[in-house]
Amino acid sequence: MIKVLLVDDHELVRAGIKRLLDDAEDIVVVDEADCGEMAIDKVRQSMPDVILMDVNMPGIGGLEATRKLMKIEPNLKVIVVTVHAGEPFPTRLLEAGASGYLTKDCGQSEIINAIHSVSSGDRYIGSNIAQKIALSMMPGANKSPFDSLSHREMQVMLMVTQGQNAQQISDRLCLSPKTVSTYRHRLFDKLNVENDVELTRLAIRHGMIENGEIA
Repeated sequence: MIKVLLVDDHELVRAGIKRLLDDAEDIVVVDEADCGEMAIDKVRQSMPDVILMDVNMPGIGGLEATRKLMKIEPNLKVIVVTVHAGEPFPTRLLEAGASGYLTKDCGQSEIINAIHSVSSGDRYIGSNIAQKIALSMMPGANKSPFDSLSHREMQVMLMVTQGQNAQQISDRLCLSPKTVSTYRHRLFDKLNVENDVELTRLAIRHGMIENGEIA
């Protein structure tokens, strides 16, 4: 039996995915979490084989949660299930240790196939995602300005655009407020923005966040 942990901040999304998995005789949802921090705690309690992980959530979010979980349990399989199909999210999550990447419009058979594939030790990337990754690598492809950010700058950017202040980010990432401020100003320079509002508008324009995700 493949034990699955669902991680998404929307209860309706978790309920929908759980219903999709009910038809699979060898898959069972053992627990749920609504943020990255809770996912880390639940992994220790429930010992899942596979995590279905959203990206944009309150707190540290899916990217940082995946990175942390891979350090805690390298054999854990994380499948990202998100609305974000475009780069740099797929590459960043796969680099962080995710074994699969799907968009939330995938069908029941695909999500079940993905769970079976990663449980067998393979990677599973949705066909639409694989195509976007391939196209982004072609000469002359339009690059996102967010491609230039380091892992930590990307994490700080996502948390800033959620409305989290320096102290909140400091506490959740175990960094000093001064270090957080340094990262914040670095990404401002790289993205050529002057404040949080301009950063958020740029993130929306490039599909890094959606209007409904802004705190």
